[in-house]
Amino acid sequence: MIEAFTDVFPSFFGTLNRGPMTLTIFLHTLIVLPMFFIYFSEKKKIERGEPDE
Repeated sequence: MIEAFTDVFPSFFGTLNRGPMTLTIFLHTLIVLPMFFIYFSEKKKIERGEPDE
């Protein structure tokens, strides 16, 4: 899965394009994990009965 990465201009998107797992891990870190955090924080607000902002 991890091999030497050589590129003329090493870029962030070139690194993401190395394989399917790299992009999957990146997207889960950026999108899915914050969704869990938002879900649980909103759930706590509802249980406490706080009004919407």
